[in-house]
This record gives sequence, C-alpha cells and structure tokens, in this order.
Amino acid sequence: MSTDSARDTVTWRKSSYSNGDGGACLEIADGLPGLVPVRDSKAPTGPALAFPTSSWAAFVTALRSGDLPLR
Repeated sequence: MSTDSARDTVTWRKSSYSNGDGGACLEIADGLPGLVPVRDSKAPTGPALAFPTSSWAAFVTALRSGDLPLR
C-alpha cells in the first residue's frame, strides 16, 4: 500500500466488535494477497499500515488466546 490511490480502492470493514459510538476502532481491508491493510476508522484519509498476512494472523491468534489482553 504505497499510494493513497491504492488505499482508496480497497473495501474497508470495521471489526464486528465495534460498537459504533465513535470509539477507537480499526478497519481492515480484504482482498490484497499477502497483505492486511489496517487504518484508524476515525481518520480514514490518514495513513494505513500494511502487515504481512502471516503476521496479522499471529497477532489475532495472540489476542484471542489472551497472550495480548485487550485493555
């Protein structure tokens, strides 16, 4: 995700845990082979980070297992 146009052409989705009150939410984009783009839902035109799919999967697994507890 090296350009703004690449960021703007993907479809973003919020976590199913998002409660819609404007709190701290992440959005991710699907459909980019090998990458999981992530951005702040409150700043959709701001920067996005792109993680390798395997790294994102390890992060989500650690959250679900309690190894990285949510605050």
